[in-house]
Amino acid sequence: MATLRNRNGKWQAQVRIKGHAPRARSFTSKKDAQKWARQVEGELEASALRVDLSSLDRTTVRDVLERYRREVTVSKRGEASENKRLDGFTRQAWVEKPLSKVTAHVFARYRDQRLRLVSPGTVIRDLGLLRTIFEVAMTEWDLPLGENPLAKVRKPKTPQARERRLAAGELEALLGACDGVRNDWLRPIISLAVETGMRRGEILDVCWGDLCEETATLRIPVTKTGQPRRIPLTEGAANVFQSIRPARPDMRAKVFSVSPNAVRQCWERLKRKVAAELPVITDLRFHDLRHEAVSRFFEMGLSVPEVALISGHRDPRMLFRYTHLRAEDVGAKLRSAA
Repeated sequence: MATLRNRNGKWQAQVRIKGHAPRARSFTSKKDAQKWARQVEGELEASALRVDLSSLDRTTVRDVLERYRREVTVSKRGEASENKRLDGFTRQAWVEKPLSKVTAHVFARYRDQRLRLVSPGTVIRDLGLLRTIFEVAMTEWDLPLGENPLAKVRKPKTPQARERRLAAGELEALLGACDGVRNDWLRPIISLAVETGMRRGEILDVCWGDLCEETATLRIPVTKTGQPRRIPLTEGAANVFQSIRPARPDMRAKVFSVSPNAVRQCWERLKRKVAAELPVITDLRFHDLRHEAVSRFFEMGLSVPEVALISGHRDPRMLFRYTHLRAEDVGAKLRSAA
């Protein structure tokens, strides 16, 4: 159905037909607006005859989510975490809605409800995944949705970048407490995180064959971006590998044969152990060690390209989010230069 209205001296024509995104355009004359509206109506109605819009009544949001889980999520490195997010979606009432009833308003209400329970960052990731799912459904599965129902849903304001760095004595306390744990891998994993800036998953995926002692470099085979990278090792990182290297290592064997969940649980237990003397350490996340490492690289005088080579960041803007230089340290440099 077409509607015309005069606005600010121009005629605006808008065409709305079920199963298609609304279309609008402005003209200087009413005649041109009417002509354009008739033409668009004809095109949309003709295409509607070729598309089975009844499939939207027969397909629920749950159907789309489960198909995405089977065909897309299963091939991702972050399959486990994405499955948890999908499980959360399937507990919502709107998953039983047919696609013909799904609108931006449904997900706007979901956004507002979630914001009362979780952080804006979590909600942004939820909405991003849902938008991707519907985009795949439209472009690859030919579901005749007029538009992505998430396209017009406003995202919450991006939370301020986390600026947590190691305070004086925290690293020493953590490493010292590692002497009392039953495993022998937690201490070197923490040390490598601070010395290399590698993510937890990257550390756990490294094999002995990825280490080149002659050049003091390490190949990181599996990364978040999907692009392997080779990084230089600090003296501290090289010493860590040297201290745990078997006499005759299997080049195909992983340096740490441990699961991410085991590292997470041991990390939390270690923090609780140290918290008796340093209560603030309960706020420290393992990923903060990556922030610490990147900041230290800049403090060493490395350039942005050099730090990006080590950290794997492709976008300098993201690299700066991981960089937390201390104002007092920069001030000391300024005074020494003067």
